[in-house]
Amino acid sequence: MSSVVGFLRRNWQAYSPPEPPKNANPVKLGILGAANIAATALITPAKSHPDVEIYAVAARQKEKAKACAKKHNIPHVFDSYQAILDDSSIDAVYIPLIVTLHYEWAIKAIAKGKHVLLEKPATVNASEAEKLFRSPLLRQPHAPVLLEAMHFRFQPSWQYFLSLVDCQDIQTVDSLAALPSYIIPKGSAQLEYNLGGGTMLHLGTYPMYALRQIMGDEPEECVACKFRSGPPPGDLCDEFSEASFRFPGGRVGNATMNTRSSITTFPTFNISVCHRKVKLEDMTLPKEQTKWKVRKLSISSFLISSFWHRIDIVDEYTIRDDRNAKDLKKWTVKQSKKVYAFKDAGIDQPGEPFWSSYRHLLEQFVNRVRGSNGSGLWVDHEDSIAQARMIDMAYEKSGLPLRPRSKFRLQDFSDGLLG
Repeated sequence: MSSVVGFLRRNWQAYSPPEPPKNANPVKLGILGAANIAATALITPAKSHPDVEIYAVAARQKEKAKACAKKHNIPHVFDSYQAILDDSSIDAVYIPLIVTLHYEWAIKAIAKGKHVLLEKPATVNASEAEKLFRSPLLRQPHAPVLLEAMHFRFQPSWQYFLSLVDCQDIQTVDSLAALPSYIIPKGSAQLEYNLGGGTMLHLGTYPMYALRQIMGDEPEECVACKFRSGPPPGDLCDEFSEASFRFPGGRVGNATMNTRSSITTFPTFNISVCHRKVKLEDMTLPKEQTKWKVRKLSISSFLISSFWHRIDIVDEYTIRDDRNAKDLKKWTVKQSKKVYAFKDAGIDQPGEPFWSSYRHLLEQFVNRVRGSNGSGLWVDHEDSIAQARMIDMAYEKSGLPLRPRSKFRLQDFSDGLLG
């Protein structure tokens, strides 16, 4: 019963969090676009952060911006994205636009000195990621903060799960992200090639990023990738994909991404890790016997673990007689764990059980804006570039073309932006 009460309380507070008084001079954020994700990713998390004010919103259609502002009590509606960038009272912007517009508006914002929280995927491909994250604008003294919003990276549950992994002893990792078909309907920008659509780029960025995190390494090659796309004109956009990657040391990582699961299923985000058999030191055994262990890990609901999750740890032990290679004894130790706050894992970091992954991300984003490294958890620029390369690997192996990059060039607009 207590777990049910905890579930209800945690998720109610996540939806309707406590709202402490704002600081005298909070970080003022403007939102470029009236995307639905803004409520979950920024507006609601900001309510419980005393040093963040959602100050303004703009959209291509001003009526949408007005409706968003009214619904979420945002005090200012601007006529255009550029108007937000031109307002000197705004410190940072959140960009949840379609991915083909990410590069343009991130560069424009940085050029105006705005810190940028950029929805994932940050860019449409690796060459665009290199152009953005290695921009000379980001190498200036006191350059603005730019963060790709890979939110699950910041969850206490994810940090605890990673602590259970022995990267170099991994044999295989299997990651799955699946959504019922109604969540990304036909006609969505996420399924239109010219708008940067494709399941590997959008939903797939999560299980692929998880592989890189768990392996603690970059993939050497995408060894296989099969996909299923829709009929023309959607035939260049994968709706379902399975990609297999080879990592250093012969380790294998598999990612399955599906936006066309049955409408009767729940969103599913699962990972399983199988380690190689390793020899353990045990001084209590006779010299002709050895002790071995195989660790298997899994995490359910890794992407939205503040809602609910479970981490399972299975350690299989064997005592072997080395004289004849016979197994003398076998036993298994199983544990399950839930980590809704850092303190649940014995980690001294701020956070409450109701904090979503986005709230944890926002905490660290504001720390960086204020000049502090905070917890140290971060998605650095080279990390975002490496992530884009991995996605490119999968598309290239599948035979599908890379998503087309933006034609925007800052120098064409620099007079208007910086003058």
